[in-house]
Formats: sequence, C-alpha cells, structure tokens
Amino acid sequence: MKKLDFANDLRECTLCEHRCGVDRIAGELGVCRMAGPVVASRTLHPAPPESYTIFVAGCNFKCIGCQNWTISQFPDNRMAVEGYVEPRSLAVESIRMLESTAGLLMGADRIFFSGGEPTIHLPFIESFMAEARRIRPALKVNYDTNGFMTEESLRRVLTFTTSLTFDIKAYYEDTMRAITGAPVQPVLRNAEIVGRTAPDKLWEYRIVAIPEINEDDIEPLCRFLASISKELPVAFLAFRPNFVLDEHFGAPSELMNRCVEEANAAGLKNVTYAGMTNIPGKTGSSLEEVEEAYQRSGSRLAASYARSKGCTTHPRDCGNCQSMSNCPIKRYIPFRNC
Repeated sequence: MKKLDFANDLRECTLCEHRCGVDRIAGELGVCRMAGPVVASRTLHPAPPESYTIFVAGCNFKCIGCQNWTISQFPDNRMAVEGYVEPRSLAVESIRMLESTAGLLMGADRIFFSGGEPTIHLPFIESFMAEARRIRPALKVNYDTNGFMTEESLRRVLTFTTSLTFDIKAYYEDTMRAITGAPVQPVLRNAEIVGRTAPDKLWEYRIVAIPEINEDDIEPLCRFLASISKELPVAFLAFRPNFVLDEHFGAPSELMNRCVEEANAAGLKNVTYAGMTNIPGKTGSSLEEVEEAYQRSGSRLAASYARSKGCTTHPRDCGNCQSMSNCPIKRYIPFRNC
C-alpha cells in the first residue's frame, strides 16, 4: 500500500469506540481487521440522497443481519474489492461523475460515503474531502454511519459532512450486543449529539426492524429520539433475510406499520418506512448456551443465531473476544441474500 499522509491517526488507532490502539500502519489489526483504506466499489446511486456513492471496505461491527456483508466483513471473507485509491484521483473522478450526463439526469448532487463503516477510514475521507473541495468548494457529501465513533471522530465528521444518515440497531444493551457485538451507549450518545447540535445535517436516523429480535426496542428508541426533538427524521427499514440471519423471515408489513404507529405515539412527526416486506423464512429458537447471558427473548434469539455460526463470546463483545483474529462470523457465507 502507498505511504499515507494521514499515518498518525492509524499508528495508535482510536477512531471508533473500540479504541483498539493498534498500529495499523505496521499491519496490526483491531476489531475492524483493516490496516489501510480500501475502496470496495463506487457508482452513481439513485437511492435518496441521489449521489456518487463510495463504499469503503471493513466495519467495526459484526451485525448478524448485514445487507452489505461482502464489503463489511472484508478482509476475512476474502470477497473481491478494488483496493486503495489515491484521494486526489478519487476526488477528480467523483466530481466528474456527478457532472456527467448520467449523474445530472439522476439528480445526483453529492458524494455518499458508505460501507462497511466509513469511520475506520476517517483520515482517508478527510484527505479526499480536502482534495475534492479544492476543485469544487461547495461539494456536498453524505456520511453513512453506524454511530460507533468517538466524540472526537464525530466532531471531525460534522466539520465536513453536508448530510448524515445514522443507523441505530437497538436501544437495549443486550439487544445491541447480540446483533452487533458492540455496546449501545456510544451510539445513543452520538445520536443525541447529532440531534441536539447538528439537526440540520441529519438526513435521517435509520432503524432496521428485525422481527422477533429488536421489536421490543422500537418503542423506547422512539421515545428516546422524541426526547431530543420531535422533528427529527426517522426511517424504518424492513429487515431482509441476509448474512447470519439468512434463514430468518423478513419483516412483515404489520411490524412496519406498528413501528410507524409507535413513533407517532411517541410524538415523532417525520417518520417513514421502506423496504420489501413479508419475505418468507424460518422462526429461530434460542440455544441453551446463551440463555443466561441475555435478558430479552429477542437478544437471546439473535445471540443464538450468532452462536450457531461459531460465535463463542456471550454476551457478544467483539472488542475483547479471544477469536478477534479468527472470527467465524466474519467468515460466514450466507445461503441466500434477499
């Protein structure tokens, strides 16, 4: 990999709340398993906000229902990715694509960083933005995040981003750990910071509704967001069977309607839902091995799926797992993708 100008941030990495402290420049790997930045793909993308989307590889979560698992669980799953791209050449290409006929017809008006989780490559993205805004000072950029960044990293993101799409997986600690392998508090803290200090930059909070797993989290999560501001935009996304949850059933339309009803009851005024509903699948069952590690039935079910695919640390704690360098979840290949 090329020598990076932003090496200092990676020599003792604390970009996200795992705070691994590894020297990524020297090839040491933390929870995200990434040394340097890797671009997985880049394309004009019609999903709102319409954009030129740059997917970066790797993630600090191991979400059992990840829709982008081929990207997020790199490099352990050995899926094909493009590789390192020099920030200036990527900036030139991105602006050219926004100004292309296809980009103009689509209405693409910004760069969209997604993944995986962009925060693990924050210095690279900042270098890209510096180059891009030399060419086009008013360039818009959307930052798509799971919210598991340090407060310092969030401050840095808010200095350059135009819009923010912020994923929230759960409200309760045990549900969050069962789904992602990480604690919930940093995500809720950062969601509140964004909602209180930068609501103008929030495109929306995104909540994937997973039947029988995080259903109990929806109402308290709605009340939490409403306590920040009832005007905050919230989008519920219907779970589609994928990754470790490849055999689980998709979100029924009744669940999605209930999510909107609970959000409205909490006082939220800007609520939508999207996604294909009623995808068939199986109803899972809890395993005895995880019963005592989780409080809620949904978290026990989610953890059981993870356990059945090889996860041995429960409650899930990817930041302190002895199998971090050889995680069976990161190497799992699903039987179906919906």
